[in-house]
Amino acid sequence: MIRLARGATIAALALLGTTAVAAAQDTCPNRGQLDTLYCDADNDLVADTPRDPARQKDPSALIFAYSPTENPAVYQHVYGPLMDHLGKCIGKRMVYFPVQSNTAQVEAFRAGRLHIALLATGAVGFAVNLAGAVPFVVVGSERGPAGYQLYAIVKSDTPYKTLSDLKGRKVAHVSPSSNSGNLAPRVMFPENGLKPDEDYKPLMSGGHDKSIIGVSLGDYDMAPVASDIFDRMTARGQVKTEQFRILWKSDVFPTSSYSMAHDLKPELQTKIKACFLNFAFTEEIKKEYQGEDRFLPMTYKDTWRPIREVAEKSGTPYNRAAYDAVAKREADAAAQRAQQQQQQQQTPPKQ
Repeated sequence: MIRLARGATIAALALLGTTAVAAAQDTCPNRGQLDTLYCDADNDLVADTPRDPARQKDPSALIFAYSPTENPAVYQHVYGPLMDHLGKCIGKRMVYFPVQSNTAQVEAFRAGRLHIALLATGAVGFAVNLAGAVPFVVVGSERGPAGYQLYAIVKSDTPYKTLSDLKGRKVAHVSPSSNSGNLAPRVMFPENGLKPDEDYKPLMSGGHDKSIIGVSLGDYDMAPVASDIFDRMTARGQVKTEQFRILWKSDVFPTSSYSMAHDLKPELQTKIKACFLNFAFTEEIKKEYQGEDRFLPMTYKDTWRPIREVAEKSGTPYNRAAYDAVAKREADAAAQRAQQQQQQQQTPPKQ
């Protein structure tokens, strides 16, 4: 049931005419932080399904994207059984759509070219407010939803003992919109003696996995990363636990969530959620999630409250201005990484 979506780029964002937007503003009793394209009449902080049946979608194929925080090929293999299950349970063809950044997911949702996605923690709020995404399930177990911590990792043979020891050193953040890889450190590190942008200049690695490998190779002195990704990489043998020391760790955050487009037909939304909830995790998926064995229902209003608080305190609220700034930083970081890779390829090997 898995098919690779073709096309080199995401189409431009779909825009409504000014008349339609004006009409929506006139008839919407509450919008909160949502873009003017959406309405939140029931005050649950996510976009309502359009009342007009003509605006409700029932596509023949559902386009699905995984979070870009790790190698998409790994997830495409591991989650093959989930895609097969969803296709049979929902009764629609599932199309796998690889994305290269969090902003690409948000833009695809907004353009109506993405129906379901695993969104990284820090990207959820932007997808909700600017693209009408509706988070509906998280991974968990009988104990409840899974969580993760922010780890500040260093190589095990380095002398660093506290965060303040990293002043003036090479520290890798993940991407501008990443919660544990950028926003949370900006809120939490200063109160522990280390101020990003003042005590060090964050180097955007482009992924938690890239930050972890970079620390193991000595390219970075320290990196803030998500504990669940760190644990999965050590469990898979991509890196060895003994290569690292966890210098500092945060309290628990809720982990990434699955979200769907707000404008799908209500009965299709109900079926999608039910099909996720009745999926029996394979042993390989349980291993990926460190023993978590099921999908659990969630709400953006309640489950994502601590993430929204970090965003507000970090000066990155989930609005258009902050998103545009994040998108620019992500684009600049990607261009810088591409330039570095090109330079490395052009450098002749040492004799």
